[in-house]
Amino acid sequence: MGVTNKTPEFLKMNPIGKVPVLETPDGPIFESNAIARYVTRLIADNPLYGSSLIDYVRSLAHIEQWMDFAATEIDAGIARWLYPRLGYQLYLPPAEEAAISALKRALGALNLHLASNTYLVGHSVTLADIILTCNLHIGFAHIMTKSFTSEFPHVERYFWTMVNQPNVKKVVGEVKQAEVVAPIAKKPSPPKESAKTKAKEEPKKEVKEKEPAKPKAEPAADEEEAPKPKAKKILLIYCLQARWFWMIGRGCTLTRRPIFVRLLSKKFTLNSWVVPSFFGFWEMYDPEGYSLWFCNYKYNDENTVSFVTLNKVGGFLQRMDLARKYAFGKMLVIGSEPPYKVQGLWLFRGQEIPQFIIDECYDMELYEWTKADISDEAQKERVSQMIEDAEPFEGEALLDAKCFK
Repeated sequence: MGVTNKTPEFLKMNPIGKVPVLETPDGPIFESNAIARYVTRLIADNPLYGSSLIDYVRSLAHIEQWMDFAATEIDAGIARWLYPRLGYQLYLPPAEEAAISALKRALGALNLHLASNTYLVGHSVTLADIILTCNLHIGFAHIMTKSFTSEFPHVERYFWTMVNQPNVKKVVGEVKQAEVVAPIAKKPSPPKESAKTKAKEEPKKEVKEKEPAKPKAEPAADEEEAPKPKAKKILLIYCLQARWFWMIGRGCTLTRRPIFVRLLSKKFTLNSWVVPSFFGFWEMYDPEGYSLWFCNYKYNDENTVSFVTLNKVGGFLQRMDLARKYAFGKMLVIGSEPPYKVQGLWLFRGQEIPQFIIDECYDMELYEWTKADISDEAQKERVSQMIEDAEPFEGEALLDAKCFK
C-alpha cells in the first residue's frame, strides 16, 4: 500500500490505484465487495448466497441490500471518524461529530434489525454477514469502545458471535475491543538543524576589538530615571483596575455594556497573572442589579466522549452570543472519565434570566437553572470556585473550563 499500488503495472489493472485488486483469468477485479461476490459465485454449492436456487432468488436482494448498507453506512461512517485521527485526512472536530452522529444512526437501524434476527438474512451466515463483520471489526478494534457500543447491545451480540465463528477466527484471529478512542495523529515536525551544521553554514564574522566602555553619565539632580516598559505596563493595569473598582461602586457603564461584566471578562479570566485570585468580587457585586445562576446539563449520562462533550459546550456558548451585553458565564466540564458532567455559573443583568435569551437560544432548555443564594456561604464559595476554575472541583478533576465574555 502506497508503493506497489503506484506502479504502472498496478495502475493498468486499476487506474484509481485502490487496493485490493484480484487478478483473474477474465481480467482484474477491484473493490472489496465485487471481489467477494466473484469468489462466492465461483464456488459450487456455496451457501453464502442461499442453500438452494429458491433461497438464492428470495435472499439475493436482501443480501445485496445489507452488503450495500455495510459499505455505504457502516464502513463509510467508521472511515470518516477514524481516518482523520490516523492522519490520512484533515482532522476537524465538527466533521468528526457529524461522522459519529451518522454512524450512531446507522448502528441504531442495524440494532433494530438484529433485535429479532440472529443473522442479517435467513438463519445462517451469508456473504452480507462476512462483509459487515469485516467493516465492524475496524471500528471495534480502533475507535468503538465499550462505552460507545453499549448503546447497541444487539450489534455487540452479533459482532462477537460472528468473530468467534471458526472460519472467521482463522482469518481475523483474536479480536480485542478498543479501550480508548485512537488518538489524533500529530504531524511530524521538520528536523531542527544542529548547532554544528549551522555553524558550518554561517560565514565567520570578523572579530573586532572591544572598545573600552564609556562611563555612564549620571542623571541630573532634577531628572528622574525613566521606568522600565514592563513595570509601566503593570502599573498602568493596576491603576485602571483601581479606577474600574471606583466606577463600579458608582454604577457606571461603558459603551452600552456594564463595566462590571467587562471587568469580569477582561481582568478575572484573561489577566490572571495580574489578578491571581478572585479578590474584590463580592465587594463590587450589586445583588440588586445582577443575579447569579447555576446551570446543570440534564443529560450528563450521554457525555461519554470527551471531545463531543467539549464541542457541545462550545456550541452552546456560540449560540449565547446574543446575550454578550447582558451576561458573563463560566462552563465547566467535570470528570477524568466518562460520563462527564457539564455545569456552569452565569451572571445576568436583573433578577431573572432575560426572556429573549430563553426564547432565542434553544440550548437553555437542556439545562436546569437554579438561582444562587448568596446569603448561603456554601453557595457563595461555590461561585468563587467556579469562576477561579478551582481544581479539584467538588472532589473531581476538571476536564476543561470555558468562559463566555
